[in-house]
Amino acid sequence: MNNYDLKDEVSDKFSLRGRVFHKIREDILNGKYGENEELKEAAIGEELGVSRTPVREAFRQLELEGLLKIIPNKGAYVTGITMKDVEDIYMIRSLLEGLCARWCTEHISKEAMEEMEENVYLADFHASKGHTEQMAELDNRFHEIMYESCDSKMLEHLLKDFHHYVYRVRRQTLANGGRGKTSNEEHREIMEAIKAKDADKAENLANAHIKKAYENMCANGLSEIFKEKE
Repeated sequence: MNNYDLKDEVSDKFSLRGRVFHKIREDILNGKYGENEELKEAAIGEELGVSRTPVREAFRQLELEGLLKIIPNKGAYVTGITMKDVEDIYMIRSLLEGLCARWCTEHISKEAMEEMEENVYLADFHASKGHTEQMAELDNRFHEIMYESCDSKMLEHLLKDFHHYVYRVRRQTLANGGRGKTSNEEHREIMEAIKAKDADKAENLANAHIKKAYENMCANGLSEIFKEKE
């Protein structure tokens, strides 16, 4: 039927509706659908091998998240992430990631600490080789380690969602201006503060790291990415 048969994924932790929602949201955030593009229930249902009902329910949830706009008697249209959304996400993330780093100093496991150290080491290697794809993946994983180690499922959920929302934009700007190497040096400082259990320093460094990441995005093409939307 298709190469993404949701019905066969019985071990998936999400309900059918949840899996449909996450797949459509991922496609929107990854740029599969353009801004103002109409999404049709029947076509997506056929693509995913499900009925129109879970697709319709996913559309409603996506509208609540601001990624879709449903116009009665017309259809569902992609809203996506705007430049203002990116700015808001980074300002909120700067505060939440600071809190996350603080809590990590209290709760991170030995195994997670070792993975974080290895992550920084590998990122140094790939930065020296100019491997931007690997750098982006390691950057993403560094933050996930923090989220998973803060001992708060609510904070982990919020930060993973925010991180995912801007992942495509981050990938397009991370390699510019030497940010990849600089970003990893900031990761190293955060990691060392967490390892030393210096909660104040870890929080301040993580807060500043996200603000610097946003400033770099603005300096290296963020406006160009959204030029057609303005």
